[in-house]
Amino acid sequence: MVTHAKAVFINVELMEFKRVVITGMGALTPLGNTVDEYWNGLINGVSGAAPITQFDASKFRTRFACEVKNFEPTNFLDKKEARKIDRFSQFALVASDQAMADAGLNKENINPDRIGVVLGSGIGGLITFQNEVMDFAKGDGTPRFNPFFIPKMILDIAAGQVSMRHNLRGPNYAVTSACASSTNAMIDAINLLRLGKADIIVTGGSEAVISEAGVGGFNAMKAMSERNDDPAAACQQTL
Repeated sequence: MVTHAKAVFINVELMEFKRVVITGMGALTPLGNTVDEYWNGLINGVSGAAPITQFDASKFRTRFACEVKNFEPTNFLDKKEARKIDRFSQFALVASDQAMADAGLNKENINPDRIGVVLGSGIGGLITFQNEVMDFAKGDGTPRFNPFFIPKMILDIAAGQVSMRHNLRGPNYAVTSACASSTNAMIDAINLLRLGKADIIVTGGSEAVISEAGVGGFNAMKAMSERNDDPAAACQQTL
């Protein structure tokens, strides 16, 4: 018996990808609320871990976390606007403001149709979800929910808020892949730029889950340190 084999060779024309550079940065972190503060904290070995202030954690197995400190949303957003936006979106907006300013970009010197937003988040508006469900549970079963409940909690709303704030009309979506969400968002942004789908992409990630549900859930899966006597020396998971 003779067996015949056929090999097929496909020639693919290689594309010349565009070079991608970082032109502006912003940071709102447990180590500082600007890029300089964050970087100085990193190189000086500063720990962002400290006792939880967002809620009463006295009955929780873990009573510390890496909170963003000294953050008042109304210092950056209109009071009415801030109430309509979950904390994770507030973080994204402030960091995007910093990045846009650092890059020297404004509505007068950009083509909004060529600038996109790709942001990562592992969970999204968990605090909003928790609060709405807890308020409902306290009632008599009558469905009284905030009309901003869903728009505040959905994971891609941070990217949407950033685009609306800066009038950016290019590619816009969210990326989620647990702890790798922000990294994957930046990889997506790089690919969009290399392929010429946009000229500029605002990218990165935002998370705000330090709440009863967030800490309790991570505690239940044994994912957080319980070294409450020395938070700065504990194995840290930034939330």
